[in-house]
Amino acid sequence: MSEGADTSGQPVVAAFGQTLKTLRVRAGLEREEFGRRLGYSAATVASYEQGRRIPSPRTIERADEVLDAGGLLTVWKEQVERAQYPVFFQGMAKLEKEAIELLAYDALVVKGLLQTEEYMRALLAMRRPVLDHETTEQRVAARLARQDIFDRRPSPLLSFVMDESVLRHRYGGKGVLRGQLEHLLLMGQKRNVEIQVMPTDCEDNAGVNGPFTIVTRRDGKKFVYVEAQSTSTLQTDPEQAALAAARYGIIRSQALTPRESLAFIERLLGEL
Repeated sequence: MSEGADTSGQPVVAAFGQTLKTLRVRAGLEREEFGRRLGYSAATVASYEQGRRIPSPRTIERADEVLDAGGLLTVWKEQVERAQYPVFFQGMAKLEKEAIELLAYDALVVKGLLQTEEYMRALLAMRRPVLDHETTEQRVAARLARQDIFDRRPSPLLSFVMDESVLRHRYGGKGVLRGQLEHLLLMGQKRNVEIQVMPTDCEDNAGVNGPFTIVTRRDGKKFVYVEAQSTSTLQTDPEQAALAAARYGIIRSQALTPRESLAFIERLLGEL
């Protein structure tokens, strides 16, 4: 199923919207007044109630307060948040929230966690079949929300290795790429983040089988996530996870060091 056709979360979003409308009407509030108290327009409230737009967890909490719902809305928070993501990514999105370590090798595009909003929109605009406006906005909001991982305390350890070609593709144009490279330089300065580049002239690369991500949960359990063409696998077998971690270690050793990689990205910026 294409991402544009992924409606797996729609029943949840629609049911939440109906509950929101029922509680608003019971409270005797028009959409305009309710929206004013939430800080949104009446049109946005309508889009929430009709299941066309997914509210943030904070918006759900605020709506529960304004309507004195006693938790009837906040109980939906986790399900509604999960519905932001394509069905094939929902398991991984949950793991990211629990990660103490995340290791990612990418060969096609910059990892979602490291993408600027402009880069996200450029990639989503290229999807075929074409994504509708509401889906695009949901995907952008969800991807930006995932980037909270960088500011979490205690800080998870985050390591990213990406092929040089990823940094040269001018998706969205020169300006978008420039902003993305500048963002990588900033993220690479964080103490819990390591960004490494696998140069195209490197004669050895243990990542030739393609991109993958390894997540270690607080209980020490490791998961291996692989995604392609709107499908994914989430490997939980300890042996396979150990082998993937070893493979990532080799990839890491073959790539430029973090310091060399940031210097490399600076050079690419100078060429734009």
